[in-house]
Amino acid sequence: MLSGKNVLLAITGSIAAYKSAYLVRDFIKRGANVKVIITEAALQFVTPVTLSTLSKNPVYKDFLKSTDTGEWNNHVELASWSDIMVIAPATANTLSNLVSGKGDSLFLATYLSCNAPIFVAPAMDLDMFKNESTQNNIKILKNRKLNIIEPKSGELASGLDGKGRMEEPEQITTIINQYFLDKASLRNLRILISAGPTYESIDPVRFIGNHSSGKMGFALAREAEKRGANVELITGPVSLETPRNVQRTDVSSANEMKKEIEDRFINTDVLIMSAAVSDFQPVKMAPNKIKKDELEMSVSLKKTPDILKDLAKIKKKQIVIGFALETESEKKNAYEKMKKKNLDAIVLNSLNDKGSGFGFDTNKITLITPLEERKFDLKSKDLVAVDILNFIEECI
Repeated sequence: MLSGKNVLLAITGSIAAYKSAYLVRDFIKRGANVKVIITEAALQFVTPVTLSTLSKNPVYKDFLKSTDTGEWNNHVELASWSDIMVIAPATANTLSNLVSGKGDSLFLATYLSCNAPIFVAPAMDLDMFKNESTQNNIKILKNRKLNIIEPKSGELASGLDGKGRMEEPEQITTIINQYFLDKASLRNLRILISAGPTYESIDPVRFIGNHSSGKMGFALAREAEKRGANVELITGPVSLETPRNVQRTDVSSANEMKKEIEDRFINTDVLIMSAAVSDFQPVKMAPNKIKKDELEMSVSLKKTPDILKDLAKIKKKQIVIGFALETESEKKNAYEKMKKKNLDAIVLNSLNDKGSGFGFDTNKITLITPLEERKFDLKSKDLVAVDILNFIEECI
């Protein structure tokens, strides 16, 4: 659930600041993007070089970047960038400043500007933590909907033993991951997505195929995974990286894709058929390469299996969404395909729309159901995936 999230980590002046390096590393391992704000006091315990190297981003400390040029660090932009703000370690003084609303540092001004979920991991000696003022501050922050990650009991820097140790970095990222998982809109939903082209072999060298890149299907898989779904991706031949936490199966032909989808369909909640399955395949594949020196060549073709039409026969409660890439009579053809294949919705795009269709990073779609049409502007395929997944959430 942290994959692709923008994490803004604020480090304040506690000996536990040394753990922040491990915290940055663990966020990065989980696929998050990390930027770090460090206070002056925290610099006594950890260096910006370490944090910058681990996060692969500059470390922010002051409002002013350069006294020579007047460049400054924009706390509003930092806050807007973040999907999560994590304050770890948070000292007793930090808790007090968060409650009072002080804004006299880059860290505090960014905190006041932040609308993302905020997690606070206190770290201090046991008596400081038990102090009524500290406990009142924690209570106030909880009432303000901040997420307090309780410290653990154990040996403290003072040599005493008690509650006040900052939670371990791996546990902090686990807690935050669970927070987003609990709020995931498609949690535990089983979504099956097809992507890319299929190749139908003429001989061991040549094939019939199309120009599908698979980008739309992979964008759908990434977005569904972000929303907590269990995603399986059946893809034709493409050169794309498997989305994080997505189970991928590679196929070549329409027959192979049909088998893999049918094997999984009964246990699927939603099928999104974005693959550009070839419409025809050779009646017979030549066992050897057909030589070019022959005067002419003809290939007898037959229709490939109609995957969606066959699934309609066994469909029960599944939501099934198809795609239609058209060049003429677009809406008419899309409506006919939706009705013929018993689809809940069909996503129409046209090669006549600039920037839409095969090979592009953008798409322009019309989402059609038996009851309505929703037209969307040209946008990135990642944002098109958001629109389609929003529609699926409405259906559910």
